[in-house]
Amino acid sequence: MAPPDPGASKPLLDIKNLSIELGPPARGRRVVDGVSLTINRGETLCLVGESGCGKTITALSIARLLPSPPTAYPEGEIWLEGKEVLKMPPAELRSIRGKVVSYVFQEPTASLHPTQRIGNQIGESLEIHRSSRATHEEVIHLLDQVGIPAPETRIRHYPHQLSGGMQQRVMIAMALASQPRLLVADEPTTALDVTIQAQILELLRRLRQQLGMSILMITHNLEVAGELADYIAVMYAGQVVEWGAARELLEHPSHPYTCGLLQSMPRLGTVKSRLTSLPGQVPSAGSFPTGCRFHPRCPVARQECSGSPPALDELHPRHLSRCPFARETSS
Repeated sequence: MAPPDPGASKPLLDIKNLSIELGPPARGRRVVDGVSLTINRGETLCLVGESGCGKTITALSIARLLPSPPTAYPEGEIWLEGKEVLKMPPAELRSIRGKVVSYVFQEPTASLHPTQRIGNQIGESLEIHRSSRATHEEVIHLLDQVGIPAPETRIRHYPHQLSGGMQQRVMIAMALASQPRLLVADEPTTALDVTIQAQILELLRRLRQQLGMSILMITHNLEVAGELADYIAVMYAGQVVEWGAARELLEHPSHPYTCGLLQSMPRLGTVKSRLTSLPGQVPSAGSFPTGCRFHPRCPVARQECSGSPPALDELHPRHLSRCPFARETSS
């Protein structure tokens, strides 16, 4: 019998009050401000929000993939498998990249090498994390694992010979080559039609169950998040504005921003002449408004919303909101 894992009872990922700045020292712009997130083993957390909210930067910080400088971490901690990532020396960082946390980036066409066969690219991913060469059978097994038909033939294809959905499956196969404990998927269904989106989500769900890994998925689509997530964190202007169990948050959203995202999505069986839209846009880093950062766009904002910044408070068990009036609007 294997000895018990001392870290098994701890969260796989625990981000505490993380702030990230980009730019010259002492003049950097804070793009992520006081973010705290936890993912336990085998769980899926979805980060949701519009472009520019800080989702991808937060995810890249887990393995410190952002170049430093110009990136700085003035506050906070990132604990991965019980180790503090922000204090790791370069050699230790290299040991967790791919092996502990692996990434599937948003655009597979841009991530795959256009002049290399996909079998060679997957084989390289295998070899990076061990001393022996990848075998033909191992690469075929990974392609088969992510649901690519006729992997014996596809192994010799170039990226341009594959559809967008197939390219995304190849990216997932490369990420799984090192058997990571945490898979970070950044908008894995973007630019795919709804049928292929459903297939990719089902693939991620199946792989999580088979391999026992955790998933951090980034998306702007709350319905996509609801298909996969155990928990959802909604980000706006560098902050988490709402967090909760997926079903609770989707059925009982409390923050006006979350409500706006849900109302802007088309729904089957609903007849509308126009979709509801959020006015304005996400403020740029360094130009965040005072008080609640969403109040200039909020349809229910009050005068006091521009005063003191609201805290992320518990609304119900397993449901937090950064709106002081959430209890009134949700009751």
